[in-house]
Amino acid sequence: MVLRILPVTIFLTCLNLQGQSSNSGRRVEYFQKYYVLAIEEMIRSGIPASITLAQGALESGDGNSRLARQANNHFGIKCHDDWNGRTIKHDDDSRNECFRSYNSVEDSYRDHSDFLNGRQRYAFLFELEPTDYKGWARGLKNAGYATSRDYASALIKIIEDYNLQQYDLIALNDRGFRGSSHISSSSLAQRQIMENNRVKYIITKEGDNFPSLANDLEKMLWELPRYNDLTPYDSLGAGRIIYLQPKRNKAEMGNKTHIVKSGETMFDISQLYAVKLDRLYDLNRMPYGTEPEAGAVLQLRKALKIKEPAGEADEPDIRVTEDEVEMEFDLGL
Repeated sequence: MVLRILPVTIFLTCLNLQGQSSNSGRRVEYFQKYYVLAIEEMIRSGIPASITLAQGALESGDGNSRLARQANNHFGIKCHDDWNGRTIKHDDDSRNECFRSYNSVEDSYRDHSDFLNGRQRYAFLFELEPTDYKGWARGLKNAGYATSRDYASALIKIIEDYNLQQYDLIALNDRGFRGSSHISSSSLAQRQIMENNRVKYIITKEGDNFPSLANDLEKMLWELPRYNDLTPYDSLGAGRIIYLQPKRNKAEMGNKTHIVKSGETMFDISQLYAVKLDRLYDLNRMPYGTEPEAGAVLQLRKALKIKEPAGEADEPDIRVTEDEVEMEFDLGL
């Protein structure tokens, strides 16, 4: 991906960084060296460039840690069970822990984005505004990215001391971003826009893919995959529902339950009713990634009740009834 950043933007960016005190020279150099990578990853994945840069600087000692120098690992990402690449042993919480090793810093930045995108515990972060670096910093800490109690405040201080939030705006402007509800009328002139559960969607045509749709609709590359619980690399084909806005937390009134058909997946049902996939799992008290059996009855609006063991007092069930007015804000989607 080639960024279309005006030269004057780069000049002002460097000028802002050079205004920092001389004892922070290594950090200034780090940001000047890797800010383009962070912007590219924000466009691709939706993770604020400011957060990526602050984490990279903090976790790698501004690129000077042993992991960064010997393994190009700028984010302190450990091996975990799903890693099949090269590794390096390093003392962290315990001695000789397994960390990922990369061929390049670019690979480290990309894997950091994929790591956060691919784990359910970080999914809530992508519901935040792309400029909410404080929400991201606190969310990363709460989700367990780091054990330090001061992790969030450390990230926020780095971002604000070095004005890293400017890179978030550069990334957004580079895609012609106009907000998550923006839809280009010229690009969709030949498409029928439909609505389900107050969420706009289109039906894909032969040859459609996420990069081409993102370009046509003036979306960032991460938006449409995120709205549809997919990845930017998933193939689409023709005849597929693609939502242009975030799905809802529950189905519209009148759709209380769904009887699972043979071969039907949770993803299929999520797309059918425009309900977020993780929320559908939550409503039905199911572990994320499991699939229902044919004939199962799934809840679409109210969470499945958990039966109390015999002999125990029932907890009061405080729920909003269908007859009560929904207190759900319509954000114009």
